[in-house]
Amino acid sequence: MLKEFRDFIARGNVVDMAVGIIIGAAFTAIVNSLVSDLINPIIGVITGGLDFSNLFINLGHGDYASLSAAKDAGAPVFAYGKFITAVINFLIIAFVVFMLVKAVNKVKDAALKKEEALAAPAGPTELDVLLEIRDSLKK
Repeated sequence: MLKEFRDFIARGNVVDMAVGIIIGAAFTAIVNSLVSDLINPIIGVITGGLDFSNLFINLGHGDYASLSAAKDAGAPVFAYGKFITAVINFLIIAFVVFMLVKAVNKVKDAALKKEEALAAPAGPTELDVLLEIRDSLKK
């Protein structure tokens, strides 16, 4: 059973998946930092500092100035602002990832075309073939 497990782990697709998950986690940290540290402040300046994350509806009794105050008091709240913020962050992250994938694909396609151009042997031109046929018919 241990040998089967070792063989399973040693298969390329399992190792590739593990590497993908690790790189994905690191990439997630980069994208989250890009959104929260660079893009969201710019959006905040454009929208005049509008912050959705503190928007909530108190479902219980009492009046609370902020979402954190309501949560600290144990009041039931409908925190729709956090949901709006999460949706906006998702859209920003999805767009950033789309742009990164598009850029990587463009670089990859250029490298592939360059490899194909180098790998393709220069064959005889149409004129060379016709001259060869003419010469062989003369013989």
